[in-house]
Amino acid sequence: MSTISAQLVKELRERSGAGMMECKKALVENNGDIEVAMEWLRKTGLAKADKKAGRVAAEGRIVTAQAAGKAVLVEVNCETDFVAKDESFLKFSDAVAEIALNSGAADVEALKAAAYPNGGTVDEAAKGLVATIGENIQVRRLARIETDGTIGAYIHGGRIGVLVALKGGSEDLAKGIAMHVAAMNPPHIHAADVPAEFVAKEKEIALSQMTEKDKAKPAEILEKIISGKINKIVSEVTLVGQPYVLDTNVSVGEALKKEGAEVVSVVRLAVGEGIEKVEEDFHAEVMKQAGLA
Repeated sequence: MSTISAQLVKELRERSGAGMMECKKALVENNGDIEVAMEWLRKTGLAKADKKAGRVAAEGRIVTAQAAGKAVLVEVNCETDFVAKDESFLKFSDAVAEIALNSGAADVEALKAAAYPNGGTVDEAAKGLVATIGENIQVRRLARIETDGTIGAYIHGGRIGVLVALKGGSEDLAKGIAMHVAAMNPPHIHAADVPAEFVAKEKEIALSQMTEKDKAKPAEILEKIISGKINKIVSEVTLVGQPYVLDTNVSVGEALKKEGAEVVSVVRLAVGEGIEKVEEDFHAEVMKQAGLA
């Protein structure tokens, strides 16, 4: 057959997003038929994706999309921090966030099955991206907030994302509290959310740390001392009790009270949390490949 022209390779690259050598190979394998080559690339990409699906993908991005009364966070994973900054990966993850917002997908499986702009589904687009990037790509988590109140969204460095829904209050306050949650990651919102077992354990610890002189004090005095310590600890593990990172002279609760607002819900996602990373011994791997281990 005739030589594959550079223009044809360029056109296939622009349409498929695949690498130059893969596009040239696709055209050679399919006698220069660009439509058949597109299908060939897609099938090849899916095959590659299947092979790489078992590899640990603990890097990536947290992305957000927001509209009136609703917002989403999506975690999209890859294998390396280098790929997390790749233009194709950035474009894909941003598109997935918009799809998550507008499709109304309630969970990751529904999001993966949602239509992708260039045809096919989000899951198929993720697998197709493997042909370009060469790493395992996974749409891992989706969080959604819908409310009649105020929503604040904040992404820190692409690695931590927070959504905060308020009843009352301003958008600036909602975003500020989202920034606080990103920085401090409080495990609870209100004192009432703190498990009774946690409080009981802290009381036990506080009592064990008291001197014999303190323990000899009247019961009501002893209770006040212990209660003061417990209240301080509970404040430290609750959002409303912590000093507000944007104004440490007040607590988050006090900042909310100033605007007559209250926190309805909070969602925080961090890239790779809960994924067990494999620590590779590159020296051992090289020795193994060389047949010396």
